Amino acid sequence: MQNFVFPAMQNLKTALQASQLPYPIPVTTKDISLPYALFNTNEVVVRDGGFEYRNLFDSITDAVHAALEKVGGGSVEIVVAESGWPSKGNGDIATVENAKMYNNNLIRHVLGNSGTPRRPGKSIEAYVFGLFNENLKPAGTEQNFGLFYPDMTEVYHVNFAGI
Repeated sequence: MQNFVFPAMQNLKTALQASQLPYPIPVTTKDISLPYALFNTNEVVVRDGGFEYRNLFDSITDAVHAALEKVGGGSVEIVVAESGWPSKGNGDIATVENAKMYNNNLIRHVLGNSGTPRRPGKSIEAYVFGLFNENLKPAGTEQNFGLFYPDMTEVYHVNFAGI
């Protein structure tokens, strides 16, 4: 396994470095509209050449696709290992309503096979972060990404059928 995982990680590192993005990428919430982040706008918010973006998830996913293409890795499949929204811990941004909207819209989006502007019609494998709120993490948003409380009651309902 090590013979495969380490070279893959090195290739990803090379691809991301080749994208010539500053690291860390400077982004603040004032730079990103909440509807764009929550998959809740039909308007084009970002244009990148011929690609038009209506949600932040697609623009981030396609940024990785573009970096991989730049170094000859355009055929590499991307898996989004963690994507989620905290239900509290950051004022009016991290709310139960926003977390429910984000996760339900994420699931609907990846199950819908619409793909991204750079990969239209191609399904996206993505995993919701996280299953449970983690009361042993430091106080704030990090404790509140779960779909369930530690006692297994729902924080909010998520429709995994994407309907």
